[in-house]
Amino acid sequence: MAAESNAFTPLTLPVLPLDDEVVLPGMVVPLDLSDAEVRAAVEAAQAAARSEPGKPRVLLVPRVDGTYARTGVLGTVEQVGRLADGDPGALIRGRHRVSIGAGTTGPGAALWVEGTRVDETVPEPLPGQVAELVKEYKALATAWLRKRGAWQVVDRVQAIEDVSALADNSGYSPFLTTEQKVELLETADPVERLRLATRQLRDHLAEQDVAETIAKDVQEGVDKQQREFLLRRQLEAVRKELREINGEQEGEESDDYRARVEAADLPEKVREAALKEVDKLERSSDQSPEGSWIRTWLDTVLEMPWNERTEDAYDIQGARAVLDAEHAGLQDVKERITEYLAVRKRRGDRGLGVVGGRRGGAVLALVGPPGVGKTSLGESVAHAMGREFVRVALGGVRDEAEIRGHRRTYVGALPGRIVRAIKEAGSMNPVVLLDEIDKVGSDFRGDPAAALLEVLDPAQNHTFRDHYLEVELDLSDVVFLATANVLEAIPEALLDRMELVRLDGYTEDEKVVIARDHLLPRQLERAGLDGDEVKVDEGALRKLAGEYTREAGVRTLERSIARLLRKVAAQHELGERELPFTVTEDDLRALIGRPHHVPESAQDPAERRTSVPGVATGLAVTGAGGDVLYVEASLADPETGAAGLTLTGQLGDVMKESAQIALSFLRSRGAELELPVADLKDRGVHIHFPAGAVPKDGPSAGITMTTALASLLSGRLVRTDVAMTGEVSLTGRVLPIGGVKQKLLAAHRAGVTTVIIPKRNEPDLDDVPAEVLDRLDVHAVTDVRQVLELALAPATNGAEREVPVAA
Repeated sequence: MAAESNAFTPLTLPVLPLDDEVVLPGMVVPLDLSDAEVRAAVEAAQAAARSEPGKPRVLLVPRVDGTYARTGVLGTVEQVGRLADGDPGALIRGRHRVSIGAGTTGPGAALWVEGTRVDETVPEPLPGQVAELVKEYKALATAWLRKRGAWQVVDRVQAIEDVSALADNSGYSPFLTTEQKVELLETADPVERLRLATRQLRDHLAEQDVAETIAKDVQEGVDKQQREFLLRRQLEAVRKELREINGEQEGEESDDYRARVEAADLPEKVREAALKEVDKLERSSDQSPEGSWIRTWLDTVLEMPWNERTEDAYDIQGARAVLDAEHAGLQDVKERITEYLAVRKRRGDRGLGVVGGRRGGAVLALVGPPGVGKTSLGESVAHAMGREFVRVALGGVRDEAEIRGHRRTYVGALPGRIVRAIKEAGSMNPVVLLDEIDKVGSDFRGDPAAALLEVLDPAQNHTFRDHYLEVELDLSDVVFLATANVLEAIPEALLDRMELVRLDGYTEDEKVVIARDHLLPRQLERAGLDGDEVKVDEGALRKLAGEYTREAGVRTLERSIARLLRKVAAQHELGERELPFTVTEDDLRALIGRPHHVPESAQDPAERRTSVPGVATGLAVTGAGGDVLYVEASLADPETGAAGLTLTGQLGDVMKESAQIALSFLRSRGAELELPVADLKDRGVHIHFPAGAVPKDGPSAGITMTTALASLLSGRLVRTDVAMTGEVSLTGRVLPIGGVKQKLLAAHRAGVTTVIIPKRNEPDLDDVPAEVLDRLDVHAVTDVRQVLELALAPATNGAEREVPVAA
C-alpha cells in the first residue's frame, strides 16, 4: 500500500465500468462476476496483485449512456465468492477518488488507465459555517432515516465526523438519480460536496412531505366516502325499522329529498344550495327543529317553477281584440300592451329574447280613481298575452319581510309575496298585479316600498334575492302592473322605475256601453234572471249613470243596476210584476227612488248655489277622480266684523296662499275692474269651501276664489253653466295646473257646459275624449280679466244685487 501514501503518485488500474450505477468512497457493494467486463477487471486486478503487496485494486468508473465519467473511485476487492442467489460475485469497497487519465496496457482482457488520486483534505479544526453544514446534514439524514424506520443506521451517521466521508455517505440514498450521484462523485471539494448532498436531501424531504400530504388527503377522502356510505346504509336501515314499527308503508316515506333535488330541473346554483341543505338535513336528528325548517325550505324550492315559462301569444290583432272585448275605453293602456307585444315579437324573431342576462319584462303603473277597472285590466292583459295572472294585494302592508321574505332563522319564516306569487302562477313569466301600491305603509318593521325598488327595476330584478330563499330569482320576464289611486302617495324613487299610465275615468257614453255589455249581464246572472226576462233600455242606463251616480268609475253604477234587478226579482216572486219586463227611464224612481245627483243646471233657478253673488263653481281632483268644487265668499258688517281674511273648509297651506293672492290682486287691481275696492279694506272677508269635513289643498282654485270675490263686490252673479280651474298670480296671470282631463270629465258629469282653463293647458285637451269636448265650450285664458268677462253675468237693468254679509 505504499502507493496510497502519496496522493499525487500516478496509478495504473484496470477499469470496472458501472452501468447506471455509482459507487462513492466508503461504500461496500457486491458485484456480479457473470458480467464479462466486471470479471475481466477483477481477474486483471488479481493478476496484478500477485506481484504487489495488498488487495487487488480496480477503478470503479460510472458509465452513463456509453460515456465514462471523468472521475472514478479506487476500489479494493475484499472477497470473491458466491452471491445470495448462487451466482459468482465479488465484494468491493470504495477507497478514494481518482482522476482518470490516458489509457494504457496491462495483463488480462480489462481496460487499463492511468489516474491520479484527488486531494480531499479538509482543514482542522472545521470552520463555523462547515460545522453548521455538518449539523444540518446529520439532522436531515436522521429525519429521513427515521421516516424509513432505519434506526440502526442513525447512530452510524451521527458518528461520522469527516466531512468528505459524511458527504459520500449519501451515495447509499436510493432516491438519488445516477446523474446526481455522478455530480457528487465529480465534486472534489468535500465542503461543496456536502453542501450539494445537503441540498439534494432537503429537496427530497420537501417532495416527500408534499407526497405524504397528498396521499393523506386522498386517503382521508376515501375514508370519508366509505364512512359516509356506511352511515347512510345504517340510516336507511334505521328508518326502515322505524317505518315498520309505526306501520307505515314504503311509499309513504317522503323524506328522500336528495333524490327529489337530483331529479328536479333546477338551475345549477339553486341545485348546489339545495344539496347543501340536504346534507344538513341528513346530519340533523329527527327531534331537531332545524330539520323542519330545512324541509319547509326544500319544499318551497322544489315547488318553484324555475324553468317553466308560458309562450306569449304573438297574435297582436287578437290580443287587441281581447282587450277591446273585455274593457271599453282605456285606449292608453291598450296601446301600451299592444306595443309591448309587438316589440317582444320582433325581439324574439331576431334572437334578442335575452340580452345581458335580462329578458323583456315590463313595469307599468296604472294610476286612476277607484272603479275605473285597474284591477280587472290586469286579468285582461294576462288573457291577451296568454300568460298566468297573479294578484298581490299591497294595501296596508307595513312589513318589509312581506316583500323580501323572512330570514330562515325566525320561527314561521315564509318567502315574500313576490316569490309566493311566482310559485302560485306556476311559471317564471306571469302577469303580476301589485294592487294598491299607494296604500303601502312603513313602521319599525321597515318600508315595503323600499323593498319594491329592486323588484320593479328592470335593470336589477333579473338577480332578485329573497331573504328566505337566498338564491337568485330572475324576475326580468315578469310583467308587473301596479295600481294606485293617488300618484303623490307613491315614493318618487319607486315611481321612477315604473312607466306611468293614467286612467282618468269614463265618460257618460262609455259608462252606458260598459253597463250594457259588461255590468248588466253579470248582475242578471247574480240575480238569477235571464236576459230575455228583464231588459234595461239605454235611456234608463244613461239616467243611472248621470243622475243616480256621479263617479269616475262604475262601481256605484254596478251596485245601482244590482239593486234595480233585485227589486224586479223580488216583485216577481211576490206576484207584483210579470216577466218579461223592460225597465225604462220612467220606472227608475218607482223601483230605486229619486236621483241623488241632479245637475245644477236642472234645478230651479232660485235653488241654485250660484243664485246669489259671491258663489263660483270650480273643478278639483280628489282620490275618487275629478269633482265639482263650490267657493262661497261674503263680507262682514263694518260695524260688527273685524277686517281681515277668514278661511274655512279644511284648507291646506297652498289653498290658503291662493286665497291671499286672490284678495291681494283685487285690492291692487280692483279699481281697473270697476270694483268697490274700499269694501275689501274696511270689512272682513270670509271665504268658505263647502263639504268642510273633506280636506282640500292645491293652487287650482285661485281663479275660482278671485271670481267669487269679484262677484261679491260687483253684485253680479256667476253663470250657472260655467266652471273653472287655474292658478292665479299677483299680477292676474292664469297659470297652468294638472288633472285637466279628470276635471273636464267631472264638469261633463255635473251638467256644466262652459269650462275655463289656463291657456298653457290647451295641449292637455288632446287627452280628453272627443265626445266630451263636443259637449263642452272650453275657453283657454291667460288673464283674470278674461275669466271675469266669461264667468260673470251682466247686471240686471243696471241695478246692483244685495251683497251677502257675514253674521
